[in-house]
Amino acid sequence: MTTASKASYLRFLDNRLLHVLCVAMALVIIITGYRPEKVFDWWLENAAALTFIAILGTTYRRLPLSDLSYVLIFVYLSMHEWGAEYKYSDVPLGEWMKPWLGTTRNHYDRIMHFSYGLLLAYPMQEWFMRVVGVTSRWRYLLPVESTLAFSACYEMLEAFAASVLTPERGEEFVGMQGDIWDSQKDMFMAGLGAITAMIVIASVRAVRSRRRKDIAPKAAVAGVGYTDRYRPK
Repeated sequence: MTTASKASYLRFLDNRLLHVLCVAMALVIIITGYRPEKVFDWWLENAAALTFIAILGTTYRRLPLSDLSYVLIFVYLSMHEWGAEYKYSDVPLGEWMKPWLGTTRNHYDRIMHFSYGLLLAYPMQEWFMRVVGVTSRWRYLLPVESTLAFSACYEMLEAFAASVLTPERGEEFVGMQGDIWDSQKDMFMAGLGAITAMIVIASVRAVRSRRRKDIAPKAAVAGVGYTDRYRPK
């Protein structure tokens, strides 16, 4: 599986992993969209997701992402489709969590906002590394800032769409569930997810870097021994 540092252009016809992910994504959309709780809400919830998928398709030739990024995007979109099917406030997982958390609120939307930062921060970082050329420590800060910025924009667009398209039940559509600080908490969860992702990525890279430094001297010593042993006499 390729990562941000190893990604390269591969024709779509030759990208087997992406074929599997596309078919799986299509199945998820068909299954969740077959009989959603509210059809109109399902389309509204999926407007941004379908636009995002279209952007990924149209930009593939210019910037094919790594396998890891596509897998993370697929996982996030699949979770989103499940939420859209039950308009987020009635997702079974959130209902099951109520006794564990001792609350009457369905917290699946909080899980999704955290997952947004956790799962999409890496693709954002890859974009900054490969398109903008960011290789310094900024590559860990910019995905977090972008996550917070996109989250704020989404919350405002969602509120605007609800006020225009479904004004009589705008609070229900945005999933406030009686919490006036719902938008701020959603943005916080997204930022927390992005920070978690960047800490994990930085830790993995640090461990790999130490291993390479440990292996390099041993390989050099082994190479010298091999040369001395088989040097022509």
